Order: sequence, then structure tokens, then C-alpha cells
Amino acid sequence: MDGRRIDGRGWREWTVAVLLLAVAVAVRARDFGNPVIHVDEQYYLLVGDRMLSGAVPYVDLWDRKPIGLFLIFAAIRMLPGDGVLAYQLVATVCAAATAWLIARGGRRLGASMIGSVAAAVAYIVWLSFLSGRGGQSPVFYNLFVAAGGVLTLGLPARAQASDRSAILWSGCIACLLAGMAIQVKYTPVVEGAMFGAAHLWYLHRAGARWGYLTGAALLWMLLGLAPTLVVIAAYAAAGAATFDAFWFANFMSVTLRRGYPAAKIVARLAGTSAQLSVLAACVVASLRDRPRSAETVLAAAWLAAALVAFAMIGAFFDHYALPLLVPITILAAPALGRHRWARIAVAAGAVILAIFHLSTERDERTTARTAAAILAKHRDAGCPYVFAGDSVLYLLSRTCVPTPYAFPSTLAYEPERGAVGIDEAAEVARIIATRPPAIVTMDEPLAPWNAASHRIVATAIARDYRLAARLPREGRHLLVYVRRDLRD
Repeated sequence: MDGRRIDGRGWREWTVAVLLLAVAVAVRARDFGNPVIHVDEQYYLLVGDRMLSGAVPYVDLWDRKPIGLFLIFAAIRMLPGDGVLAYQLVATVCAAATAWLIARGGRRLGASMIGSVAAAVAYIVWLSFLSGRGGQSPVFYNLFVAAGGVLTLGLPARAQASDRSAILWSGCIACLLAGMAIQVKYTPVVEGAMFGAAHLWYLHRAGARWGYLTGAALLWMLLGLAPTLVVIAAYAAAGAATFDAFWFANFMSVTLRRGYPAAKIVARLAGTSAQLSVLAACVVASLRDRPRSAETVLAAAWLAAALVAFAMIGAFFDHYALPLLVPITILAAPALGRHRWARIAVAAGAVILAIFHLSTERDERTTARTAAAILAKHRDAGCPYVFAGDSVLYLLSRTCVPTPYAFPSTLAYEPERGAVGIDEAAEVARIIATRPPAIVTMDEPLAPWNAASHRIVATAIARDYRLAARLPREGRHLLVYVRRDLRD
């Protein structure tokens, strides 16, 4: 009987895993091969690609993200192809694996099988609504955080059994997973701290003495910090200049960024809140059904930590809310299993949001491929310059990059002025002085122009370049200029 029960449970888990992978593929397949899903992930792919040729993040290519994210994309870039489909397939597997953990987390809160699977499917679907259609960083690090969170939800049972050894090892794994997530993006430090505190509390509940508690706390903190400490040590060993570049990019520059207008922040928050509202209603229903469940309290604390992390940076782009989806869907799972209205509401919300996004999100892969083909024609004449637009054009055209500050907004847009550690306009002037064979820009900016940088580019275009292509991009147009002395 026991063997049959274990086999049946194992078969059920495999069935759920295959189902969720199929759902993830079905939901995300329309974007497979699209190199311009989001400006962020195309830059991660570019950095990963150039790392394989020896580029050093923060020195040769500048960004604020931890190096773990670029290592993921560098590893993906080793797969066949140009890397675009490869990163999207890996991201799909990560989304499905995270959803499987959400289903397990939901069951730890007492959700039925239908509720836990519905919550897992909701996670996959809502990823796409919040700009997680491709390879945004949370699509990868949510897997680490979800695994640590599900371990944390098992603490009440371990404490009740007074299994201090199991709690100790659970804390080691959860904190190490959080540390790995921190090296993909720094904000999971809040969830990691919550996991550690929860383990410490339940270790105390299991009867551990102060010496044991102190040792466990120190061990868990060390494991949480270990991946970051390894990176710091590696950059320190590379020399003072390399370490300074790393330290400024990772820990100093974010404090120098200019804020966005209040109206834009309010609009972003309103849009994100509206899209999460139906899941939030299910969370409220779950909390009313089981308000005193220890596992539910832990999941609610996890959600609170994720909300703090969401608010930390203050820009409130929709993809910053992607980490909220893990604890939200886990907390929603009991209501989705218990209440028919919850399942109907989530399904209706998914349909409405899908119609909205499908009608407003253009597939502009042709734009990117066309622009890249123009750049590729002139690669022998030097490095093109993507002043505004898509950094993936360097990868698709197999051209060199003329500046470490290749993420377009870094030099082109006002919010970054003074936050990069250089004179942005002077760097643009240096690039233009190399006489790029082609310059890519936008007819309308996605944020206010850095006026000095834009003036330098506009002057050079008017003097030395001709328009080779005007292509649709995000409700605006991507403009590709070629130097007048170069033939088509």
C-alpha cells in the first residue's frame, strides 16, 4: 500500500510538471525567436555573448545588474543559434519549474490539487502580462526564491517534530538559494532575510539553545552572502581599476539616478495594481479562510518582504512586480481550490488581460532583423552606434560595440545623466568622432533625451548621414542612418 501511494504521488507530480511545461510553451511560444521582446533582456544577451569573447562586465560593458545574470546568459549563449531562441527556451523551462514549486507551496497551505495547479498556471500566464514574456531577470531568479520559500513553508511541521537538524539544513539551502538569487538581482536580499528570520524563529520553537541559534544564524548569513562575496573577491583580485568599476556599477550608481515624474510612477503603479487585482482578491479570500495557519502566516510574511523589495528601487516598472507573483499565487491557491468564483474570476481576468496585451504588444522582430541587416552590410567600416533603440542589433549584425555604455538609455536619456560615473555627452562625442558607419536612433524618445548627448548625435546625422530605414518600433519609429560616403 505504501509503495503504491508513493508511486501514485510521484506519477501525479510528474503529470503536473509536464502539464505546466506544456502550458508555459503554449503561452510563450508566440515570442519564440523574437529578439526585441524587451530592451533589458536583449542587453543581457549581448553582454553574455561578448563575455564569451573575453569582455568583462562593468569594464568592457557597463550595467548595474549582478554578474550572475550575465553568467546565465553567457552559458545560454553557448547553445546553438544566435542565442535569442535559446534564452527564451531556458526562460520557459525556468517559468514552468517555478510554477511547479508554486503548486507545491500551495498544497503546503492546504490547497487542493485543482487550486494549486490553477495557481501555478496563473503564475505562468501573469508573467507575460507583466513584461515577463521572455527573459527578464525575475523569470530566472524567481526559481531560486520559490525553492527557498517552499522550504520555509515547511518549517511549522519540522518545528512540531522538534527536528532541529532538518531546520538547520533547510535554512542552509534556503539562504544559499537566496544568495544565488541576489547575484541575479540584488532585491531578493529582502526575501532572503525573511527566510533566514523565519528559520531562526522555528529553530527556537523546536527547542534550540542560544548557542545553537547563534551558530545557525551566522552560518545562514554566510551562505546568503557567499555568492556575492565570491564575486567581490574575484573583482578585487583583478586589480584596483576593475574592482572600482564593479563597485561603482553595482552599489553606487543606482543612488545617482534621477527620479521619474510622479505622474509616470502613479500610472505604473495603477497599471500593475489593476493587473494583479484579481489575484489579490483570491489572496484575501485565502487569508479569510485560514487566517491562523502557520504556513499562511509565513506566506503572508514572504509577500510582505517581496513588496518591500518591489518598492526599494522606486521606479515601479511593471516587470519589477514579477517577484510578487510567486507568493501571491501561492497564497491564492487555497481560494482557487475552494471557491468556484475565484477560478472564474481568474480565468476571466486572464482572458481580458490577454486580449489587451495581444492587441497592444506588436511583434517587431522584422524591424530588428531589417535594421541588423543594414548594420551588417557595413561592419567592415567600423563599429555602428545604437544611440537609442535596441542593443541586440550589435549581436544580430555581428558587429563590434563602440562603447562600454552600450545599453542605449545610459547615454541617451535624461534619467541616467550623472549616474554613470562619466560625462555622458563627452562619451557620445568620442563615439561620433570615430565616424560610425551607421547610427541608430528613435524619432521619439522612450524617456526625455539627454539634451547634450542628443544634440551631438543630431548634428552628426544632419552633417554626415543619410536615412537608410524608418521602421516601426513601440509606437514610434527606429531610424537607421548610414554614413553618406558608404554605398548600400
